[in-house]
Amino acid sequence: MMAVEGPYLAAIIARLDEPTVNLAAFGVAFAFAIIIEAPVIMLMAASTRLVEDRQSYLALRRFTYGLGTALTLVQLVVLVPPVFKIVAEDILALPAEVARLTHGGLVWMLPWTFAIGYRRFRQGLLIRHRLTKRVAYGTGIRLATMSLMALIAYRWLSLAGVHVAALALSAGVVAEAAASRVMTTNLVREMLRQGRVTNKSMGLTLGGFVRFYVPLALTSLLAMAVPPMVTFYMGQSRHALESLAVLPVVHGLTFMFRAIGLSYLEVVVALLGDQREHIRAVLRFGAVVGVVAAMGLGLIGFTPLVSVWFEDVSGLTPELTVFAVLPVRILVVFPALSVLLAMQRGLLVHTHRTRPISWSTLVEVISVGIVLTYSIHGLGLVGATAAAVAILFGRIIGTAWLFPPCLGVVRAVPVVGHEASDESSTKPSNLGGMRVDQ
Repeated sequence: MMAVEGPYLAAIIARLDEPTVNLAAFGVAFAFAIIIEAPVIMLMAASTRLVEDRQSYLALRRFTYGLGTALTLVQLVVLVPPVFKIVAEDILALPAEVARLTHGGLVWMLPWTFAIGYRRFRQGLLIRHRLTKRVAYGTGIRLATMSLMALIAYRWLSLAGVHVAALALSAGVVAEAAASRVMTTNLVREMLRQGRVTNKSMGLTLGGFVRFYVPLALTSLLAMAVPPMVTFYMGQSRHALESLAVLPVVHGLTFMFRAIGLSYLEVVVALLGDQREHIRAVLRFGAVVGVVAAMGLGLIGFTPLVSVWFEDVSGLTPELTVFAVLPVRILVVFPALSVLLAMQRGLLVHTHRTRPISWSTLVEVISVGIVLTYSIHGLGLVGATAAAVAILFGRIIGTAWLFPPCLGVVRAVPVVGHEASDESSTKPSNLGGMRVDQ
């Protein structure tokens, strides 16, 4: 459901005044917002794994509030006109009109980061207690609120297309955060009432959590460096404006299929079992999800449905559609790689080995930068095509980097007989906890 919002908002922008420049500004503003919010992305995985009593809940809550506030202040600094001018015009070399519209979009998205961090923290509690339907309900509320606000802004506020989308996004995530708070009220009340400290979470202080979480935050921060880096290179490429315009639409389509596996990280963490006894079932299911997701994207990218999607659904002109088709076809296996990456990260988070995740992301980002530089300045590829090639190559390198540590995790799983394996697969597994010896 989250994956729907990108194409949905892009379709709205494409039907308003000056769609090309507003789509370009929306892509840039969204890239800015994503990189600023990057450190809060892994809060859901951390909450799923670690929060099980009063002490661990309060430690993570303090961290969430502090991190969300700090990142909001960072966005405010970026929005200071002289600072934004340096970043948008001098560094990213954005056209003046795109930069102006991007600035307004980021203003409307000020609540975004804090709301995202808070709702991911709360949703981790729901996943830990297997109340995953409530996570879906919250996302439904987000989409409904976003749609309502987009309609209000379109009909009565006379805003530019990018500002309509930014306002709708902010309203949606704030509503989802509020819903997540309501849906976890009883869970939190029970943890605070008991006031106990489990053996597994003993010693989980704010400092201990910071040491666990910093590599994960760095992972997200490094990964979110890719969108602005791609934006920077788009400004130097052939057909720069067209590439900037189609990138958010291409991203929205691919994200619809990647999103099928994005939450698999939390699934692995929650269901692997204390001794990782369910690892085979978890990996088998992940393989199926990855293949299905890639086939779904291929069904659109390599059939006449690609024109239907980009022109009739997304509202692109035939001229812009030409720039979008090849990138989608290049990225057809990207959803499967995203599921693979989620499985790898889930295995490592479950065993509290978070550093290899950061290193793999760093290698992926560096690879993207190298390929972008060569494909744009060396080969002279169209910007959108160069971006697709670089993103795919970087993901391949990043997942390959994680194979050795993940193989170590798999080999460390105790060997059990068929009967024991079958029996364990029918028992509800402990949803995790932090071992003090780790």
